[in-house]
Amino acid sequence: MSKNIVWKLMAMVMMTTLVLTACGAPAAEPAAPAVVEKNMTTVDGFVCPQPAHKMEVTSKELNLYVWTEYIPTEWKDCFELVYDVKINHDEYSSNEEMYAKLEAGSTNYDVVLPTDYIIKLMINKGMLQKLDKAKLPSFDYLDPNYLDLPFDPGNEYTMPYEGGLDSIIYNSATVPNPPTSFADLWKEEYAGRIVLLDDSRVVIGMALLTLGYDVNTTDEAQLMEAKEKVAELVKNTKLFDSDSPKTALIAGDVDLGIVWTGEAYTAAQEDENFKFLYPSEGAILWQDNWAIPASAPHVDAVYAWINYTMQPDMFYLMLRDFPYLNPNKAAIEYAKINHPDLYEPFVSSNVTNPPAEALAKSHVIEDVGDALVIYDTIWTEVKGE
Repeated sequence: MSKNIVWKLMAMVMMTTLVLTACGAPAAEPAAPAVVEKNMTTVDGFVCPQPAHKMEVTSKELNLYVWTEYIPTEWKDCFELVYDVKINHDEYSSNEEMYAKLEAGSTNYDVVLPTDYIIKLMINKGMLQKLDKAKLPSFDYLDPNYLDLPFDPGNEYTMPYEGGLDSIIYNSATVPNPPTSFADLWKEEYAGRIVLLDDSRVVIGMALLTLGYDVNTTDEAQLMEAKEKVAELVKNTKLFDSDSPKTALIAGDVDLGIVWTGEAYTAAQEDENFKFLYPSEGAILWQDNWAIPASAPHVDAVYAWINYTMQPDMFYLMLRDFPYLNPNKAAIEYAKINHPDLYEPFVSSNVTNPPAEALAKSHVIEDVGDALVIYDTIWTEVKGE
């Protein structure tokens, strides 16, 4: 929940009444009204920076629909303080959940965070509106390597947020024989000790890679073969979790698996026994992006939100709270100078600063068109939902 707006009296102008004894002296001037300034500090003590690009906003609320555990609290608190706009925050655990809700007619959301592969589908379905880049000077903060990608050439509809590589994490204290490939996860010694993302494209894609197939295949025979592989792995899996998979690892409920990059980094920072490795088949690379639904009711607030949260003195908080691959080079540089305690471990980790060879071998999930129905059916059937 967003916290209440905090106000504080910063200054008071006082008048001293002069008592004049001269005959016919004029009456004292009335006191000037007190000057009240907005306090730009959150209730948790975070001092909110001023917007680098102040926007004109008439909307009184902003409806976020974003991934679970993906927005720093200070962003919401500060945006409400700076723009006097109420934040409503809903979350989803998969692209498919978000897509289904929007397709079913949820028209009140102002901004979403779709992953690369589903963006082309949303564009083709007319579910997203084109960005007015004249209103997004925050594009200048971004690393060009994250821009102009095949799912949205020219970034007409989306703006990079964060990315990651789906790979393997294991507890070196409890897994003396760690896996070196996705295929190793099928080993009997790991049965009942695995956590996997509750994500059909990641898990089915991983199975396809172990079979030597394309992670984006639309070949039904290959997908049926992958279905059998996934069904076997489901028997070895203790938990599917896309919300906070690190929790089970840190608690010792599971010993290894595939989790989001930021979750792997956080687990390793809390316990150095957690190690992150890139499988011989190649990891799965992804990127999340800001996008505005076609029917968004508060577009002016969206542009203000994106520009404010993407500015370096706000976006550096992602290194603290959600340390994924970060496309905001200005924010990373800001952290280097102002928050070396966040910067140094971030750039030193093989999770958030992957080796060049791991990136070169990675696979990007893409839109599979009508074959998506097959993927969804496989996932539903193998999990017994």
